Amino acid sequence: MAWIEAWATRRYRPQRSPVRLDRQRIYILPTGYGYLFALLLLVMFLWAINYNNSMGFALTFLLAAVALNAMWRSHGNLLELQVQMGSIDPVFAGQAASFSYSVTNPDPYPRYGIALQGKHGLPQYADLPAQGAAGFTLTMPAARRGLLRPGRLQVLTRFPLGLFQAWSWLEFEQTCIVYPQPRGRRPLPSQAASLPGSGAGEWGMGSEDYAGLRAYVPGDSPRHIAWKAVAQGRGLLVKRFTDQSRPGLWLDWELLAPEQGEARLAQLCQWVLKAEAEEREYGLRLPGLVLSPGSGEQHRRRCLEALALYSPSASAANDRG
Repeated sequence: MAWIEAWATRRYRPQRSPVRLDRQRIYILPTGYGYLFALLLLVMFLWAINYNNSMGFALTFLLAAVALNAMWRSHGNLLELQVQMGSIDPVFAGQAASFSYSVTNPDPYPRYGIALQGKHGLPQYADLPAQGAAGFTLTMPAARRGLLRPGRLQVLTRFPLGLFQAWSWLEFEQTCIVYPQPRGRRPLPSQAASLPGSGAGEWGMGSEDYAGLRAYVPGDSPRHIAWKAVAQGRGLLVKRFTDQSRPGLWLDWELLAPEQGEARLAQLCQWVLKAEAEEREYGLRLPGLVLSPGSGEQHRRRCLEALALYSPSASAANDRG
């Protein structure tokens, strides 16, 4: 099967979901039991010839017809199924990434014994109801930060008798973002930083003194929304507070010298999580990249994605340019 897999890899490139399993995508071969069954039929056929036994011929041909019908059913069990990849949640390095899939049966009769299998995992089986779907979740260890591809996926079935295995290979374009593993012993930077564009000047977005209203920005905490202003038809506004004891932060790559690159990314990742947990407004500076200060889930995700996808070679090229 290795040469078939290599040929299929060259033929079918990674693609977006959903994917329909047509006849050109489905392969079928006998299983180990199928080859033993074929050997048994051969022995029975030779025995019937040797003894000129008509009942032996009838039984042999009957069992051969059953095997051919099983081959047809195995192939049809996958035909026209639709496989779709679900959303992928980011993970931190060292965790297991989960890839969810949905297999849909468009026909008015059920499909039995459908399995999905990753490249290095065990197959997961499910029965598909008529005009229904079943969900599958495959996991993969995320050892390093960056983009993690689920790799080639196999959809297979051995229904109904286990004599034949029909399968198809799929590979999707979607990837999982793996954040750096948050670790480090350094506390958050203590120096205050100006927050250009936030309207807070040298003050942070604290929680003690009321400082007016500003327009809502996606990612702001719902607790700070001025609901009275919304009820008055003034639009979505957010309350600003000042707190000199909790200034905004710049999480800067240069503050972590002389640590190595991956150690710096791990410490910056820990700083982002800690600053977000303390509801601080923070910005991120990396070589060749600056993210303006902000807060909230959307800002946190942007910062973590920047750390996950950071490339020293790309930043060096930008510096030379």
